Amino acid sequence: MSATSPKAKKTDPKAKAGAKAGAKAGPRSKAKASVPLPRRLAALGAILALVAAVVAVGMAIGKNGGDSGKRGPSASGDPSADPMRGAYERAEQATSRRKDGDPLALGRKDAPVVLVEYADYQCSYCGKFTRDSQPELVKKYVDQGVLRIEFRNFPIFGKDSERAARASWAAGQQGKFWQFHDEVYAKLRKGDALAEDKLADMAAKAGVSDIDRFRSDLNGSAAEEAVKKDQQEGYDLGVTSTPSFLVGGRPIAGAQPMAAFDEAIEQARAAAAAKKSGK
Repeated sequence: MSATSPKAKKTDPKAKAGAKAGAKAGPRSKAKASVPLPRRLAALGAILALVAAVVAVGMAIGKNGGDSGKRGPSASGDPSADPMRGAYERAEQATSRRKDGDPLALGRKDAPVVLVEYADYQCSYCGKFTRDSQPELVKKYVDQGVLRIEFRNFPIFGKDSERAARASWAAGQQGKFWQFHDEVYAKLRKGDALAEDKLADMAAKAGVSDIDRFRSDLNGSAAEEAVKKDQQEGYDLGVTSTPSFLVGGRPIAGAQPMAAFDEAIEQARAAAAAKKSGK
């Protein structure tokens, strides 16, 4: 910081008068402008990036036996004890779409907890999460009405990833997003394995009935815009790698063990219940 000279500290009487006049501004100065969603997301981004780093460090310590397995005040089960509760709630409100008929979502629209996943179809750990953790989450929480999963296309490995992301959106237009999503992630696929013809074959295997429409949707502007929207949301939040998750607004980085998701879901569930009861 540069030092301030003594002269710079003096206040001009005219400037004082201007400041007073500004304080007496009319109705315009009193009106509160609403902050656009992208700006709100960007403001949350720095906080969530920091929280994600702290959570990741806590998990690493826990894995190495350096603690009792508890990762912060909220591990006690009292959501009010978590100093980040407000930030998590704001993140959940800003990112959870809860739209009727969203083809990229699983679970009830009014589920108390929403898990938002940012993923790339060439990401090996995204595939690991899909094969290992997702089925258990669906059985344990989605089917019980506790959890809603909302997928966000976040292609970071170039054109092949972007094509696969558009293809998943196109499959969703025929009600087969999750079937196609699981088919792509059934094994690690990269490069030419995600060429348009290969994607069309996977779409047919996933039950997409109109492959001509699938190809048209895949290459259309609507698919491109939908993928860019998801991608920009992730960037605004500070997402830099895949898979990245928000569970009730709490960030989780990477394909973590099921226990990490269990803990985050139970904490978010308790916080949602506390908020509903006015605590």
